Amino acid sequence: GRVWTQPPGNFGASLLLRPESPAAAALRSFVAALGLHDALIDATGRPEIFALKWPNDVLLSGRKLAGILLESGGPAGGPLALAIGFGVNLRATPDAGALEPGATPPVSLVDGAGVVISPADFLDLLAPAVDVWETRLRTQGFAPLRAAWLARAARLGEPMTARLPGREFRGRFETIDENGALVLATAEGRVVLPAGEVFFGVPEEAGHAPRH
Repeated sequence: GRVWTQPPGNFGASLLLRPESPAAAALRSFVAALGLHDALIDATGRPEIFALKWPNDVLLSGRKLAGILLESGGPAGGPLALAIGFGVNLRATPDAGALEPGATPPVSLVDGAGVVISPADFLDLLAPAVDVWETRLRTQGFAPLRAAWLARAARLGEPMTARLPGREFRGRFETIDENGALVLATAEGRVVLPAGEVFFGVPEEAGHAPRH
């Protein structure tokens, strides 16, 4: 139900995979994020300006540069299909007025890093970078990806609000677990969330949502 815009010069691509299970499909979020992070470093030579926001965003100096969307499906009893969608603001950003309250402000690669690269040239960086992490997941398991993701994580140890339909959790971003789920240290105890929308700190309107 979200609006998607694709201004000329921005990057959009999808990767189709056949993961062995729904749990394995979920881990591809980290394959995609790490590959995208590495491709952006290759494009700019500036690793210090990029960070990963759970579950699927790449930040440039704290602003949203890129997003990843995973969709899975397939016939009953048949093989699982997974489409990983990548969107990167190479040249333009969405209209700020179209963003929901509390959303991370957007940035483009041109404005944030002064780098101009075409979508085709960026794909040439992204494809092999994703392949490196996909191969590592298949041969070594999730542990090295978890460690690499945490080393690149935005706001680790800081306050965070996580929203699910009809629920909201506020706490400190503690880690991600061995399945990639978000772990929050809240006033009510440790909470493990396999999915959700994340906002840094406490969004302005968060007090109006129910807490459980």
